[in-house]
Amino acid sequence: MTVSYNQLAARRLDRISALSDGLFAIAMTLIVLEIRLPEAAGIRSEQDLWGALLNLSPRLVTYLLSFLTLGIFWSGQQTQLNYFANADRHLSWINLGFLAGIALMPFSTSVLAEFITFRIALLVYWLNIFLLGGLLYFAWIYASRAGLVRQDAGPDVSAALKRRIVVAQALYAVGALLCVINTYWSIGFIVLVQLNFAIAPRIPWLSRI
Repeated sequence: MTVSYNQLAARRLDRISALSDGLFAIAMTLIVLEIRLPEAAGIRSEQDLWGALLNLSPRLVTYLLSFLTLGIFWSGQQTQLNYFANADRHLSWINLGFLAGIALMPFSTSVLAEFITFRIALLVYWLNIFLLGGLLYFAWIYASRAGLVRQDAGPDVSAALKRRIVVAQALYAVGALLCVINTYWSIGFIVLVQLNFAIAPRIPWLSRI
């Protein structure tokens, strides 16, 4: 029987995981570069330095926002990989598409940090998050239908993974809509959502998300 190249290509989950870890590490490092040191020439006193540091607040907020975003999506992808029994060429390329979205995160962070009061900047950032969530969901759907999921990943596991993505994306969309009022409302809401997912407080109704 003839075996095609596509049946052999990109079947190692450990290679996907290794590439993901490296790219996430780079993205997490690049976003901190948006926090630039104040110009030394304009600082003559402690008060000047304090004022300059306060002016960095928007960039510190976007750094926290993006670090949480990357941490949550790293956790989400790693959780999926733990339940995959194997990979194939299509699943590998879906994950590469997901990583392309991760590579965009420093750019969307830069746009938001530079134009934090502009709704378009907030929407660019949200679209980046939406792309990541959509590809993560698609990866699980494809793997399930292609028989690439481990046998111990039953309906409850599948439902939990999909529910997590759908609920998170719905909350992010609510956060994006708040930019109609003010972009700071959007950012504050999204940060709270991310902190909930990162900290996972032991609140009964939240623990089911």
